[in-house]
Amino acid sequence: MSTDLVTALTEGPPLVLDGGLSNQLASAGYDLSDELWSARLLAEAPEAITEAHLAYYTAGADVAITASYQATFEGFARRGIDRAEAARLLASSVALAREAARLAEAARPLWVAASAGPYGAMLADGSEYRGRYGLTRAELERFHRPRLEVLAAAAPDVLALETVPDTDEAEALLRAVRGLGVPAWLSYSVDGDRTRAGQPLEQAFALAADAGEIIAVGVNCCAPEDVPHAVETAARVTGKPVVAYPNSGETWNPRTRAWDDSPTISPAFSATGARLVGGCCRVGPEQITAIARALGRV
Repeated sequence: MSTDLVTALTEGPPLVLDGGLSNQLASAGYDLSDELWSARLLAEAPEAITEAHLAYYTAGADVAITASYQATFEGFARRGIDRAEAARLLASSVALAREAARLAEAARPLWVAASAGPYGAMLADGSEYRGRYGLTRAELERFHRPRLEVLAAAAPDVLALETVPDTDEAEALLRAVRGLGVPAWLSYSVDGDRTRAGQPLEQAFALAADAGEIIAVGVNCCAPEDVPHAVETAARVTGKPVVAYPNSGETWNPRTRAWDDSPTISPAFSATGARLVGGCCRVGPEQITAIARALGRV
């Protein structure tokens, strides 16, 4: 990882992350209603992924998160994609984000975070928001390690271990990133002051306090109102820079298959002290520009 990114996490204004990749792709007209979600486009429309990353860099993001959240060897295998091609697609997610950074022609540094979503994302049944899959930590580590090796070999600036629902999976991921030569951030999905599986955040963040590979900790894919407490807790417990990228605040209704309520996210949440700030589901380039302005990045 670039030393400049390490320095930027501790000095100067906070960095701006991108927003939701899937909603940006959907707004461009792509149907993501299958088990591979945005990862399907790594094979079918890679240029669309580059354009989505470019939209966020242009909007003010300093860091783009790759389209590999739901990309796994197991998920690709269900679509008839063999292991060699799956590895190529995983690696391409980093290359596509790098190409978008090149096209952005920005005067500021631009970085790439390689996404590794939780085991439940591969299941595509919503279990990433519950955790506790009935697997041992060793089994979870064996699931995560091969794709993390491929992503690390593609030379991203950082690995994004994101939307982690419980401490079991966090422990597995912390073991899985050892020795890869690429640092990582660990980001939980939370509900109030606990992980999605119900563990206290103090306990969850403490796991990463002494992990040398972890350069930042925090939360994502949560309600905006859950961010302030989580940021304070993460910083206090670990002493590390904090990452925060919540959802828009809307609620997904599985019965109507539509979003209810109105967005509640605002640039105000960026004043919590997090060093990496952006958005997750339903947060687009317009909101990222507002966050960048609030942080003095635009």
